[in-house]
Amino acid sequence: MEYQGIVFDFNGTLFFDNDKHVKAWNEISKILRGKEITLEELHTKLNGTPNIQNILYFTDGKATKEELEKYSQKKEEYYRQFCKEDTEKFHLVDGVCEFFDHLKEKDIPFTIASASIKENIDFFIESFGLDRWIKPEDIVYDDGTYENKIAMFHKAADVIGIDMKDIRIYEDSNSGIRNAYDAGCEQIVVICDKENEEEFLKRPGVIEVMQDFSFAKEL
Repeated sequence: MEYQGIVFDFNGTLFFDNDKHVKAWNEISKILRGKEITLEELHTKLNGTPNIQNILYFTDGKATKEELEKYSQKKEEYYRQFCKEDTEKFHLVDGVCEFFDHLKEKDIPFTIASASIKENIDFFIESFGLDRWIKPEDIVYDDGTYENKIAMFHKAADVIGIDMKDIRIYEDSNSGIRNAYDAGCEQIVVICDKENEEEFLKRPGVIEVMQDFSFAKEL
């Protein structure tokens, strides 16, 4: 299936950092609820969703605007700390740089739509040199104005100037995949563990599964 543009999720797709998010959300959950998150909560409630939604979930919808901002920032401070501490794994997924180079050479527009907040996006741009391929202002992130990831995908489509039906989205989370499909994308590629490929291939809109972007080294 052909595509004219690409939208990438970031966390868990271009950068494997799920363990850092889990550790950070555990810290916030312990502060707000006095307990850690469960695996079920992680996969069905937290992965791929904006921070505000997660904090509202932890507080049964009772968090104030000030508390939402405070704990969103606190979670990301924990996250960035854990990333810096794990120097061995603090890099883009294998083949990402080559794939970005290929897309630039072919003049295929692409951007990132991430549930990360601005401070993290700035952190990624600086740490990974993302501005070599994508204008920082073209990256869609959680600035507090998006209701969900569906809205982020629609914004990303506007940014690259391609109709959603002609866009391929790379995702990794259940919620991200569902939101990509609900946004109108029927070309979803999932980054996942080998043992989960069969399950993800059954999802609406999913056309391919893979573990990394190493294929791009042969392009």
